[in-house]
Amino acid sequence: MTHMVDLVADLGEGFGAYTMGDDEALLEVLTSANIACGFHAGDPRTMDSTIRSCVERGISAGAHPSFPDLVGFGRRAMELAPDEVRTDVLYQVGALQAFAAAHGTRVNHVAPHGRLGNLVATRPDYAGAVADAVAALDPSLIVLAQDGALAEAARARGLRVAIVGIADRAYSDDGTLVPRTRPGAVIHDEAEIAERTVRMVTEGVVHSVGGNAIPVECDTVLLHGDTPGAVAVARKVRAELLSAGVVTAPLPEVLRARRGA
Repeated sequence: MTHMVDLVADLGEGFGAYTMGDDEALLEVLTSANIACGFHAGDPRTMDSTIRSCVERGISAGAHPSFPDLVGFGRRAMELAPDEVRTDVLYQVGALQAFAAAHGTRVNHVAPHGRLGNLVATRPDYAGAVADAVAALDPSLIVLAQDGALAEAARARGLRVAIVGIADRAYSDDGTLVPRTRPGAVIHDEAEIAERTVRMVTEGVVHSVGGNAIPVECDTVLLHGDTPGAVAVARKVRAELLSAGVVTAPLPEVLRARRGA
């Protein structure tokens, strides 16, 4: 059996004169990109240049909306009304769609960032707000999510869902990510990350911090670009996947091959 998976990373996460990660190097490894839309990182010039780079390399572009938390990089929890979440997501995805259209391409997916991305897995109100925004804006958009409330809400609205496996983050026994505030939440060893990724893709499991095998339906693998050695890790993961016979392809192609979607 031939396995196929998308490789995605968070790009365009600089702001003004500040840069984050080596986007150009990562683009040589990826098949898709989550692009910051201005609320946790990113600005009009960064969004424009990131979309342009994706078009030049044939990388599938996705929106990476966040809580309005530029100072905290979108990693702090915020108590917002569901309608605030809905309209914030509409605002951010719409902004990226404008840059995509200007470069003759389109936004293919939506992947909530940071703390919002964590909370939509467990909070039905936030999950429903994100799904409502996507469904109203463009029902052809793919929703990237972990198994949980957002995946359920998106499917209930007839949206396509891609389950994301996170290569360098530790999983709790309930399948959620270990909070970054806890020791061991982020894995840094290249060999361990690559081994976990191959297992996720080929066996459909990831081992939790408690040693339990958690099922993961991995359509796309998230490679973080803002951690030390990120580019080397991304290259190692891709090499090990190819060595295991896994085909890497942009997310829309992966979903068509797997589900005819």
